[in-house]
Amino acid sequence: MTNYFSSDFKLGVLGGGQLGRMLLAETQKFDIYTAILDSSPEAPCAHICEEFHLGDLMNFDDVYNFGKRVDVLTIEIEHVNIAALYKLEEEGLKIYPQPKVIETIQHKGRQKDFFVNHNIPTSPHHRFESKDSLVNAFEQELFQLPFVWKSAQFGYDGTGVKIVKTQGDIQQLEDTDCIVEQLIPFKNELAVIVARNMDGDVKTYPVVEMEFHPEANQVEYVICPARIDEKVALLARETALKVAEAFKHVGLLAVEMFQTSDDRILVNEIAPRTHNSGHYSIEASYTNQFEQHLRTVLNLPLGNTDSKLAGIMVNLVGEEGYTGNVCYKNIESILKIEGVTPHIYGKKITKPFRKMGHVTVVNKDISKARAIAQQVKETIRVISNE
Repeated sequence: MTNYFSSDFKLGVLGGGQLGRMLLAETQKFDIYTAILDSSPEAPCAHICEEFHLGDLMNFDDVYNFGKRVDVLTIEIEHVNIAALYKLEEEGLKIYPQPKVIETIQHKGRQKDFFVNHNIPTSPHHRFESKDSLVNAFEQELFQLPFVWKSAQFGYDGTGVKIVKTQGDIQQLEDTDCIVEQLIPFKNELAVIVARNMDGDVKTYPVVEMEFHPEANQVEYVICPARIDEKVALLARETALKVAEAFKHVGLLAVEMFQTSDDRILVNEIAPRTHNSGHYSIEASYTNQFEQHLRTVLNLPLGNTDSKLAGIMVNLVGEEGYTGNVCYKNIESILKIEGVTPHIYGKKITKPFRKMGHVTVVNKDISKARAIAQQVKETIRVISNE
């Protein structure tokens, strides 16, 4: 086995945002030398990694040249230059998740087609290259209102997704490569994180339940364990494992799903990396998702994915009406509450609905944890000093 610890081994990470920042806590715990590539000199990782490189993740030369500096390359965001990854892979660099996995997942149309081709249950969909082709298909009654519109690439944190209810809404859509999905009545939005290393060892984290902000289409709460029937939870984990097996990916795979009104499980979207739905694991799990990511990409034994306590994650996002230097108002109040741990992502500027941090609530009783999470949400405010 390669000596990763306290050695000259160098792990490279494409992306220096909050996911990278939380990954660095684990690389530092294991004393693994880590280099980061990001386009912002003020990225959350910039001042705490061993080595920081400024560059565009979508630029071939920036990604390729960075990859030549490291021994293993991984990602914290899937919007990266695929051609550079394929070139590096051809030259022998170990890249996890594999470029072919990232390429499929980073385009929502290819991702949905992959589900269909591998008999993975998902909502019916159509792909369109432009707004005109979408409008023509609608006029020919190939699909009906209401529907879900998604930009095929580069959507994140609630952007690039719209629920279209009227013909007027159609006219407001962007002219871009996109998909249209049937609007599915569902009971719950669920997620399962799958960990898989190079040896093919696989583990799943417990099923979590996600509660969304009604306007921003962002997750407000992640609840673990999900408050669902055990048969539904088993089906969700089995479905997530089926997705992982189809991709044969190495790394973490976050599988977001719908629990339909008749208790079927449909895969919505997936992410080939650590994920917002796993943040609760830092306090609540025996092995948090960031340590597990390291274990997978370095082909180390996988850790225990069980939870020690019930855990709820509360996203901290910038409040509407505030842009500027961030101020976390009333943070002292939530620090007085037992079982509450805030995580601040190091972003100096707040904007409406920008992810600025999260708070984890742990408790033996899931209902008590949920009540405390509500209290945290109503207490802390992410505003600006200006």
